[in-house]
Amino acid sequence: MYSAEEKDRLARARQHMLRLNLKGRDITDPGVLKVMTEVRREEFVPEAYQSQAYADGPLPIGMGQTISQPYIVALMTQELRLNRYCEVLEIGTGSGYQTAVLSKLAKKVYTMERFGQLSESAQAVLGRLGIGNVEFYIGDGSCGWPEHQLPPSGYFDRIMITAAVPKMPEPLTEQLADGGLIVGPTGLSGVQELVVGEKKGGKIIERLICDVRFVKLLGKHGFEE
Repeated sequence: MYSAEEKDRLARARQHMLRLNLKGRDITDPGVLKVMTEVRREEFVPEAYQSQAYADGPLPIGMGQTISQPYIVALMTQELRLNRYCEVLEIGTGSGYQTAVLSKLAKKVYTMERFGQLSESAQAVLGRLGIGNVEFYIGDGSCGWPEHQLPPSGYFDRIMITAAVPKMPEPLTEQLADGGLIVGPTGLSGVQELVVGEKKGGKIIERLICDVRFVKLLGKHGFEE
């Protein structure tokens, strides 16, 4: 539980984040800006780091993983151009913060996480916050969502990869609907390129957004352990 003083401090920090780190840069989508003020990032970070919840940088969440900086969460979300009809696949549940942001803009989120401990923690937080339009799966996200549990259409309208991959994994692009969008960091070095791909006629047309730095996605179509 937070004291009234702490709640007030966090609320001010959230508004500071909105004004300087989101609106002050290139986040212009009204829906994304609204959700970024609604989802309380402090709920998703370890207690030791809650005072830094709205600093514009990543924070450790255990298992060698991080929660992305607010600006990158907003940027990747904005690039997906979500609407209430979208069914979204998220690769890398992590803390569940990005999951929560997506859930408030899409019809449903399907989220995969390699580490069971992180998935279970994220499920607990989202459950406590009353977010119910999310389906969780523990497994190798680079291989895509299990075929027998795909949405009724058999495809996802949007896909977000929240860890670095050498290139867009083929199992994921195969599960993307034609006309759909996929966003994620790609590259073999410590610094990757954030790429948005649009599927047209079965092919992915990529567009570079900016340089980023993410932890690696381990898996069959990601990086080796």
